[in-house]
Amino acid sequence: MTIWTIVPVKPLRLGKSRLSGVLGDDERAVLNRIFLEQTLETLRNTPAVGQTLVVSRDPAALAVAREYGARTVLEDGNPDLNQALDRATLLARSYATRGVLVLPADLPLLTRADLNQFFEHVCSPPCVVIAPDRREDGTNAMLMTPGGLIPYSFGPGSFNRHCNLARQRGARLDVVHNANIALDLDTPEDLELLKQSEKYKI
Repeated sequence: MTIWTIVPVKPLRLGKSRLSGVLGDDERAVLNRIFLEQTLETLRNTPAVGQTLVVSRDPAALAVAREYGARTVLEDGNPDLNQALDRATLLARSYATRGVLVLPADLPLLTRADLNQFFEHVCSPPCVVIAPDRREDGTNAMLMTPGGLIPYSFGPGSFNRHCNLARQRGARLDVVHNANIALDLDTPEDLELLKQSEKYKI
């Protein structure tokens, strides 16, 4: 029983633009690459993950992904996260017998133990498992079985939208509150919380 994980990645030099007041372009590019490598390494060392699929319009990010044995999908045209995830899911659902997980690359405290705890909530289809961000506004991890069960609606307020979509489909909905998954890196405040964490040092 396998899980395929889709990791969407913005161009390394463009990601984390809201940190531009505290980090320069080069610093943010380095940080984005570090986070991507950490995420890929964690996924590679998690037995339940059968394959990782990285979606990006950045050839540099896709090159990093291939170094870690991930498959890649080049996002073309106008960047649209939800459409890119739809295309990736069409590929993943052909192979994922347990479910398709969407996981961003900016969860710096994520560990294999966190993923294993998250996977414990996966049940027989139809099932949606969601871990929100620390503000319970965004979606920091979402697994569907089967893949494509509900449409993707990432963006501000996505946590509540995804929960409502799961209920509308009659799926079992399980919300996982995990502090490490909940901390993504979007704002200077998030960066300060990360610096204060004993689990991570920049």
